[in-house]
Amino acid sequence: MQKIDATSPEAQSADLVAGNIEQLKAMFPELITESANGVTVNVDVLKTLVGDQTATDADEKYGLNWHGKRRARQLALTPSTGTLRPRPDESVDWDTTQNLMIEGDNLEVLKLLQKSYAGKVKLIYIDPPYNTGKDFVYPDNFQDNIKNYLELTGQVEGGQKISSNTEASGRFHTDWLNMMYPRLKLARNLLRDDGVILVSIDDVEFPNLRRILDEVFGEENFIASLVWDRNRKNDAKYFSVGHEYMAVYVKNESVLSANQIIFRGEKDGVEEVKAEFDRLKHLHNSDWSAVRDGLLDYYRTIPDDDPKAPLKRFTKVDAKGPYRDDGNINWPGGDGPRYEVLHPDTKRPCKLPVSGWRYPTPERFWEEVAKGRIVFGADETTVPRVRTNLFENTDQVMVSVHYSYAQTSANEFNSLFDGKRVFDNPKPVSDLRRLTGYLTGPDDLVCDFFAGSGTTGHAVLAQNAVDGGNRRYILAQLPEPLDMENKDQKIAAEFCDQIGKPRTIAELTKERLRRAAAKVKADNPMFSGDTGFRVFKLDHSNIRAWNPNPADLEQTLFAHQDHLVDGRTESDILYELLLKFGLDLCVPIEQRTVAAKDVHAVGGGVLMACLAPIISREEVEALAQGIIAWHKELAPAGDTTCVFRDSAFADDVAKTNLAAILEQYGIQNVRSL
Repeated sequence: MQKIDATSPEAQSADLVAGNIEQLKAMFPELITESANGVTVNVDVLKTLVGDQTATDADEKYGLNWHGKRRARQLALTPSTGTLRPRPDESVDWDTTQNLMIEGDNLEVLKLLQKSYAGKVKLIYIDPPYNTGKDFVYPDNFQDNIKNYLELTGQVEGGQKISSNTEASGRFHTDWLNMMYPRLKLARNLLRDDGVILVSIDDVEFPNLRRILDEVFGEENFIASLVWDRNRKNDAKYFSVGHEYMAVYVKNESVLSANQIIFRGEKDGVEEVKAEFDRLKHLHNSDWSAVRDGLLDYYRTIPDDDPKAPLKRFTKVDAKGPYRDDGNINWPGGDGPRYEVLHPDTKRPCKLPVSGWRYPTPERFWEEVAKGRIVFGADETTVPRVRTNLFENTDQVMVSVHYSYAQTSANEFNSLFDGKRVFDNPKPVSDLRRLTGYLTGPDDLVCDFFAGSGTTGHAVLAQNAVDGGNRRYILAQLPEPLDMENKDQKIAAEFCDQIGKPRTIAELTKERLRRAAAKVKADNPMFSGDTGFRVFKLDHSNIRAWNPNPADLEQTLFAHQDHLVDGRTESDILYELLLKFGLDLCVPIEQRTVAAKDVHAVGGGVLMACLAPIISREEVEALAQGIIAWHKELAPAGDTTCVFRDSAFADDVAKTNLAAILEQYGIQNVRSL
């Protein structure tokens, strides 16, 4: 029976360095040399393989460099020494939900999620600190980042305190870059090949963000910079800068192109406009002039920042509904076909569009005319135009400039919290809902590791309610303490006191998710989808690391007889096994009593665990046979790993006999903790 200790691969988060080496060996075996001293990459061979015969290490390279970049890269590759401990008492619908809310430093959380979720996330959205001088920028610790996290968040004594990254700091941009770089490196691994990442930012760090995203994802995978007009500042000294950006990258644009994947979304508000059109048509007995006047009056009630605002361009009306007839009929890119088109009334050739006709042949052109999709001018001197009928063309490509005023989203958010302003500058849930619907399918996984006010989780629930989807979310948020003495945090701290929760931002995130679920269900009474979430909290691993005390080795040896940390529950240990064996944290777990011991079957039997504290020689046979019978009943498709507590066995004979019986009946992977 193989023992799992703190240094075993099964006890570690994903080893990204080993994974990189294996990929290089598979593609270019000649690059790698292995010896007793480790693995060496032959840089000269690499240069030859990519056709670079002249470059040297001393050559200057284009890119963004800063103090600490190499360390930040190493930090992303360093395995985590932590685990995620389950908290059913803080969760909603623990037994059935597929959503996750993880409390902890997102760097360590991202590392811990690698084995279970690499290549499974369709959309990542993050709204990181903008580095305005008031933001908290997390100071990672290369030596022991879990201890550093617990100290910073006040969960243990000692260590440095949380502070903002002020512009007076000599490392203002450097600190922000060192925080963002390793997290983006790890985030990329979670994305599917057709996955998308969206990052909100403002002018302060937008240029630097683009550079590091270019480096991590590749310039060729940049898709767009979306601009969001949020507010107006009449007291500005030079310009009223009220916009933010959202950088959009895909993991692998070539995959999207090869599979002819394009992004399209439904036009917001089409059903509402159709209902108003039908009402007016009935009211005015198909008097199209009166219907048009009524529709224009309806359009005037739609604010400019409303998602329906673009529909106001459909100002003409007939039996097919609202339409516009100003569409471009030019061939995209120029040098299109230049066949003759006779005007239907004058019978003379129409004026040609500058770039040629949009349609490749005359036959195709007249097919579009027959469908009512082309409009001619009064005579042949006017170039024909494309007609677009609102009710026939309900999907569209999303524009890059959006109007979404900050005060509107703040009011919506505050209404969830009884009118209290517990969070500054929350993102509009309607914007993220539209993006979620635009970029994901109904069964996709969405991740936000700067969860903040929890808007991403709310948006996923709202979009599922709209289209009946089963999207899941994974959120991560640092339990950043709220200071009652800080005037900007006082309302939030008081609110946490009011609901009987610790004063942290993570508590606000969880409360937002609870209240958002109630609102989504109230607004959509027919919706019966998943509105719960499982809470996990970052902590030191359940598996005790060997840390000898030279002054008292005898006591150290005695304390390490059990490799598991004191005070941890079976549930704590079980969920660490899920993480370290690469299983979903929401995978089904069954429990049975076998030979008076609790036995767990995870994922239909791919992992079985008995973490009882004592297993005697006399209990071995009955326990083994019970596990074998249940395993046979479950009939898992792949190999099964069976795990026991190492200190539980009465002696080595009991341990060896149990492993031998299980292996005899086909359970080959038997491990102890």
